[in-house]
Amino acid sequence: MKIENSVFLVTGAGSGLGAGTARMLVAQGGKVLLVDRNPELGEALAHELGASAAFAQADVANEEEAAKAVSVALSHFGKLDALINSVVVVPAEKMIGRDGPHRLESFSRTVRVNLVGTFNMLRLVAAELVHNTPDADGERGVIINTASVAAFEGQIGQAGFAASMAGIVGLTLPVARELAQSGVRVMSIAPGMMETTMMSSLPEEVQTSLGKVVPFPARLGKAQEFAALVCHIVQNSYLNGEVIRLDGALRMSAR
Repeated sequence: MKIENSVFLVTGAGSGLGAGTARMLVAQGGKVLLVDRNPELGEALAHELGASAAFAQADVANEEEAAKAVSVALSHFGKLDALINSVVVVPAEKMIGRDGPHRLESFSRTVRVNLVGTFNMLRLVAAELVHNTPDADGERGVIINTASVAAFEGQIGQAGFAASMAGIVGLTLPVARELAQSGVRVMSIAPGMMETTMMSSLPEEVQTSLGKVVPFPARLGKAQEFAALVCHIVQNSYLNGEVIRLDGALRMSAR
């Protein structure tokens, strides 16, 4: 699949990995529907990217709002070729804390945003991709989800986050197997410690300390590196049904 002239729906596009991915896709000739809950960030990025981008405000786990976002992509660009799911919330809460057991509400919210939101966008976009005209290889579209290394090595305090990320890893292969019949590929990326908006709010010395935990290169990952992997997956039609770690050989400790 070629990036040039293809239309991508990118969730969590207002900042971090989503914004970095949107910028790289447009730089390579793609068109992007930016989806985010924050209208100020989303509209600012759409203005920055010009005619190749548009913005739709949506909660990805809300059925009506997500469906409307898909409709905006179709009405604005006339088609939809790929989905990049990059909405991720990363709360921290111990199973037994000072105030008692882990709050059910916070666990449910994490799973709702990360896992249910990913699945919601996946099912809605997939329903459009399967009707695309196939290319010479029979491909009709690509879906790329964002998981985390926490799916494999969740730390203390990450029960909700790790569970939601493991859910994304778990749905990758069965959905890829099903959509393969229609020429739609499904992949997931599991980043390690990245330079996200949350990370950038930490003191520089803390960011440097966290980066040193990574074997090589000993630093936080960059949004451009995530975006570069997204672009490679889009263009490499033999990548399907797999989760790729993007972590500098990091293996998370218990704390």
